[in-house]
Amino acid sequence: MDSITHIALGACMGEAFAGKTLGRKSMLWGALAQSIPDIDFLASFWMSTSSNILAHRGFTHSFLFCFLIAFIMALLAEKWHRPHNISLLKWFLFFSSVVFIHVFIDAFNNYGVGWFEPFSHKRISFNAIYVADPFFSIWPGIALFALLFLKKGHTHRKKWLRMGLGLSSLYLIYCLVNKVMIDRDVKSILSEKKISYTRYFTTPAPLQNWLWYVVAGDDKGYYVGFRSLFDENKTIDFQYFERNDFLLNPIIEHEDLKNLIRFSQEFYTVEHHGDSLVFNDLRFGQIIGWQNPRGKFVFHYYLQHPEDNALVVQRGRFDGWNMKTARALIDRVKGD
Repeated sequence: MDSITHIALGACMGEAFAGKTLGRKSMLWGALAQSIPDIDFLASFWMSTSSNILAHRGFTHSFLFCFLIAFIMALLAEKWHRPHNISLLKWFLFFSSVVFIHVFIDAFNNYGVGWFEPFSHKRISFNAIYVADPFFSIWPGIALFALLFLKKGHTHRKKWLRMGLGLSSLYLIYCLVNKVMIDRDVKSILSEKKISYTRYFTTPAPLQNWLWYVVAGDDKGYYVGFRSLFDENKTIDFQYFERNDFLLNPIIEHEDLKNLIRFSQEFYTVEHHGDSLVFNDLRFGQIIGWQNPRGKFVFHYYLQHPEDNALVVQRGRFDGWNMKTARALIDRVKGD
C-alpha cells in the first residue's frame, strides 16, 4: 500500500496500544513501525534498477525482519519512556504486530512480498487490492485526522479508532470476496472459450475493486482482458500477446534479464519499441487498457537502454490519464 495509508494505520494501532498512557507519542511509534519496512527504498541509491525491484519488498518485508526490528524497537521504546507500566514483552508484541500488518497488507496487491527471505525467494501476492485504493485508505485517514484534533482521554477517540481500523479490515475482506467471484467467472469463461493456460491471475484495475484485469496463458503467449463484477455478459474480449522468448536469445545470460524474469514470476512478453528490446511484466496491467485494449504495459523495461528505466514500476500507472480516461474507467466498472 502507499506510504500515507501505512502511516495512518500505524498511528491508529499506536493509539489502540498505548494512547491513554503515552498520548500522541504512541501514534508516532505506530506510524514509525508501520513505515519502517519501506526503508528498502534506500537500496535504490546503490543498486541497479533490476536488482532494486527485487530488493523492494524483499528482506525488509520478511517475517525474520519483523521479528528483528520489533525486538530492536521494543528495547528502544521501553528505555525511552521510563518510568512506565508497559513491559518489554508488550512493546515487542505491539511492534511485531504493527510491522506484520504492513507486510501482510502489502501482500494483497500484485508486487509480491518476500515473506520468507532470505531462506526462500518466493514472493507472496494475493492480487486482491490495487496498491493505492482510496476506498481502503480513507477510513484510517479520517480516523487519524480525528485523533490528531481530539484531546487525550476524549471519549470519542476510541470510536474513531474502531471506525478506522474496523472499516478498512472489512474492506479487505470485501476485496477477497470480490476476487473469489471474479475468479469463478473468469475461469468459467476461459473454459467456455477453450483457452488453455498454465499461468493465470486476476488483479484489480486502478483505484477500485470492481473492474479486474485478467491474464491467462503459457510459454507461447498470454490472453489479456478485463472483467467487471457488474458485467452481465458471460464473456471477455481477450487480446492475445505473444511471449516472443526467442528475442531474448542473444542476451539470455544478462544479469538484468535474469532479475526481470525472476521478478515477473514468468508473466512476461518481449517486443521491440523502436531500436530497443522491451521486457513487459504483465502483472502491473496495461496503460489505460480498459480504453485501449492493445495499449502498452505499465511495466516495460528497456533492455538495451537501462538508463531509461528509472521508476520503471511507477512510470506507466497513470500515463495518459485525463477526464475522458477516468470516465471510461467508471463506465467500464459499471459493466457491459
